[in-house]
Amino acid sequence: MSKADEIFIKNCRDIIDNGFSDEHLDVRPHWDDGVAAHTIKRFGIVNRYDLSEEFPILTLRRTYLKSAVDEILWIWQKKSNNIKDLHSRIWDSWADETGSIGKAYGYQLGVKHTYPEGEFDQVDRVIYDLKNNPASRRIMTNIYVHKDLKDMHLYPCAYSMTFNVTGNKLNAILNQRSQDMLAANNWNVVQYSALLIMLAKTAGLEAGELVHVIADAHIYDRHIPIIEKIIANDPYPAPKLIVADKTDFYEFDRNDFALDNYRYHAFDERIPVAI
Repeated sequence: MSKADEIFIKNCRDIIDNGFSDEHLDVRPHWDDGVAAHTIKRFGIVNRYDLSEEFPILTLRRTYLKSAVDEILWIWQKKSNNIKDLHSRIWDSWADETGSIGKAYGYQLGVKHTYPEGEFDQVDRVIYDLKNNPASRRIMTNIYVHKDLKDMHLYPCAYSMTFNVTGNKLNAILNQRSQDMLAANNWNVVQYSALLIMLAKTAGLEAGELVHVIADAHIYDRHIPIIEKIIANDPYPAPKLIVADKTDFYEFDRNDFALDNYRYHAFDERIPVAI
């Protein structure tokens, strides 16, 4: 069993069996038929993934590696807030007629700030510090910018990364205010694991741990039967990740990532998305 499967099963089982239901509350999300989208949740889940041991991708069902990498590069490398720069259509529900999602995600990472060392955006500041100040405890990003929330079509869910170099290993904490466990949990884990690996290669380091902190980890009411089917599967061993040997973060693309011996259970159900 892969560690990613083990963690996912444990979290989902805990949410379903012990979680808090908001069915009696007035909630913002709704289904495309207009019905309120209620959840059952657990507060404050913390998961640890050691990337030196295995790449944390689910085998209980397929996670599309290249699409996940494409989205994280859209945000962190292209620093884009326009879905026309993205290959998939997962952001269509939040884009306006021009393709923009407002001052969200990539937009915030691309804003330049002035430091004693010069002018950097958040991504370039991280890269600069990993190369020049690896002992720093200040290597972090934040895209939950309150003054710009009114101009965001969706408030950031995964909003902060804190990087820490220990020996020759790059570790990181991903902070997430909210997590749809079925639609997005492993997707985000795969994305930010890939991001950590790319930044480690850029800085001449080895990838270490990704710690994923989720404030509100929830399963939507219409997702519960789907989750029950998925976690009833018998997981396969984790596949091996193959990454192109590049040392410039801005040279990576989605085709630089591949999986060797990725076995997964078939899953062809449509996942309804609450908006």
